[in-house]
Amino acid sequence: MEINISEAEWEVMRVIWSNQETTSKFVIDTLSEEKSWTASTIKTLLSRLVEKGFISTQKIGNKFLYSANCIEDECLDILTQNFLDRICERRTHIIVKNIIATDNLSKSNIDEIIELLQEKRKTAEEIITCKCLKGQCSCAAKHG
Repeated sequence: MEINISEAEWEVMRVIWSNQETTSKFVIDTLSEEKSWTASTIKTLLSRLVEKGFISTQKIGNKFLYSANCIEDECLDILTQNFLDRICERRTHIIVKNIIATDNLSKSNIDEIIELLQEKRKTAEEIITCKCLKGQCSCAAKHG
């Protein structure tokens, strides 16, 4: 599955995910000042997300309620996997190191990652085999 939404649409999704069901007014109030977006821009983003099937809308009286059709964590998993599918498997560790070095991680986050790494170590290969096509990467494993 591909998550094909723009950065602006992602910002709208974050508001909807955080509030389960919400009105366009709430999304506008939340994003317009911080992002300097007009109400019509935000309504356009909402319409696009409905068209793409990421959110649903339900009319209640004179308001429309918006709700997500997908779970945020599942979308993050898909985005991460789609990104990792685009890079050489021998370079995945660079991404992990960068996330650890630059991201805000709580002690419990770090403990969870350590536990996951300890489990992964039990079945990890000594050397990762490059599966890139010739000319796609510079690793010496396959193309050197």
